[in-house]
Amino acid sequence: MRIVIAGGHGQIALRLERLLAARGDEAAGIIRNPGQSDDLRAVGAEPVVLDLESATVDQVAEVLRGADAAVFAAGAGPDSGTARKDTVDRGAAVLFADAAERAGVRRYLVVSAMGADPDHAGDEVFDVYLRAKGAADAEVRSRPALDWTILRPGMLTNDAGTGQVLLAASTGRGPVPRDDVAAALVELLDTPATAGLTLELISGNVPLTVAVKDIAGN
Repeated sequence: MRIVIAGGHGQIALRLERLLAARGDEAAGIIRNPGQSDDLRAVGAEPVVLDLESATVDQVAEVLRGADAAVFAAGAGPDSGTARKDTVDRGAAVLFADAAERAGVRRYLVVSAMGADPDHAGDEVFDVYLRAKGAADAEVRSRPALDWTILRPGMLTNDAGTGQVLLAASTGRGPVPRDDVAAALVELLDTPATAGLTLELISGNVPLTVAVKDIAGN
């Protein structure tokens, strides 16, 4: 498969790219900073330099053309202000969905956030973030041309992955290693029957492959 990943230098994206490359898939990571290119090459991914805050739909569609799936894993980052929550966490996600439709890429995975809700109340930066992610998720879910799956991890950690998770429409709060989030994305890519699902993911006691098969009804 050829997988195009928005936010290709993110901590989850780099892990995902490494996993995909290790099994022989083509991973292309969209990055804004060309200085990050070597980090992508080091994990076996192809760097694509493109700023999703200023790119056109056609420019992004050209990158996506011929891909088997698209993964939106971009984010403005914890140190960004409220404006970039809208331009990246919402706006870039919508742009990437527009481009996937234009390029004819149906499979579309989103790395969202637990608690994402377009109607989330509050004025703190994290409140704005949850509204932006929720608005982006709602936009993606409204598109019949996309076979979307939305993954909402719990509190992300850099602990080593265990491969043991709880994956459900609602899991409750809890931590999850980024390793396991990346591994979950690979399993979701391999399981088309998870299209149309919004899922939460935390550490648990079910092997990841079993958890994905169960949620897909297999």
